[in-house]
Amino acid sequence: MAEGEPPDNPFANLPMFGDLAKALSGQGPLNWDAARQFASLASSAEGGDANVEPSVRIALTDLARIAEMHVRDVTGLDPAFPEVVPVTASVWAQRTHDAYRPLFTELATSLGQRPGSQVADTQADDGVETDPMMAMMASLSQMMAPSMMGMAIGSMVGRMATRTFGQYDLPIPRGDNTLLLVPASIDRFATEWGLPLDEMRLWVLTQELIGHALFSIQSLRDEFTALVRRYVGAFRPDPSAVAERLASLDTDDSGDPMQAIQRALSDPALLLGAVQSPEQDALAPQLDAAVAAIVGYVDYLVDAVAARVIGGDALRIAEAVRRRRVEASPDDLFVERLLGLKLTLAQVQRGKVFIGGIVDRVGEAALADLFAKPHALPTPAELDAPGLWLARLEL
Repeated sequence: MAEGEPPDNPFANLPMFGDLAKALSGQGPLNWDAARQFASLASSAEGGDANVEPSVRIALTDLARIAEMHVRDVTGLDPAFPEVVPVTASVWAQRTHDAYRPLFTELATSLGQRPGSQVADTQADDGVETDPMMAMMASLSQMMAPSMMGMAIGSMVGRMATRTFGQYDLPIPRGDNTLLLVPASIDRFATEWGLPLDEMRLWVLTQELIGHALFSIQSLRDEFTALVRRYVGAFRPDPSAVAERLASLDTDDSGDPMQAIQRALSDPALLLGAVQSPEQDALAPQLDAAVAAIVGYVDYLVDAVAARVIGGDALRIAEAVRRRRVEASPDDLFVERLLGLKLTLAQVQRGKVFIGGIVDRVGEAALADLFAKPHALPTPAELDAPGLWLARLEL
């Protein structure tokens, strides 16, 4: 084997593929350059990526002061409120790519495991014949996995950037004290639904500031982040899924090999070789309960603030935004699936009922203190019986 050549390279004697194998080696579990490039391409593909107008920045800054005052009053939380930073979709994609990097690294590492290799070695030792073509395709898919992972994640984040309002459309904590908004998406949505522009901006600012305030609670942020990281780190790959699909392309009935390839690689779960593990099955109910409580908290308090500062249009805006959430794109849904987040209408309603049950018992003002307690995220049983949650927190 030549110096610097990747081990177990089935293409060593084929110059073009040998060079490809060398280029793909040493990437780590995820090719970050590919991820950034595809995020940039996807986020600027539709309608360009024009800079945010100064007048829009000024308007959002002024509206943020109004929203911040009411969010402090209604939530009872008094964090160091963030700097509101209006950005283009492309900038949002790059900043989100960096913010989610620990999660995506955890995900890529778990997907990069090859539990089937020991089985293959045992079969070889026992004299069981291995299909050379399958072995070659399995080796190729393994070498390509970091680049495919980078391209898939970058594309998904980039496409998400073209429709997101801000950084808490997905309830994932971020480390800095800035709040990214994408004015182009906010304003386009307001126009499409016939909503007043300033009221729509104020509604989004309220949602983002409440999400940021909730995740400023260190114990809650750490507990929730740990749950998500445990989930994404528990994927267990199917080492033969991609190889089998690629090897079977010549049996496709379409007659067009490019269409066959496109269909074969159109399912991201197959492309990444991901299968849900028993560990994830066990963890999912707890993560579902945590997500429901967090989203329910934010939605409940957004309604309370919006009723104050927006008035009659608050309900129209809330209904339009929640319908948009239900009609999420396949890219949004797949990212949610990878991170273990379920943001269905039923899930959100379950969380709002939980928060409403708490408010009925102890009042709205107690919510901040409750969520600031250690291990505040409810269990699945507690989410459906708020009294159990209050009893555990010794209230």
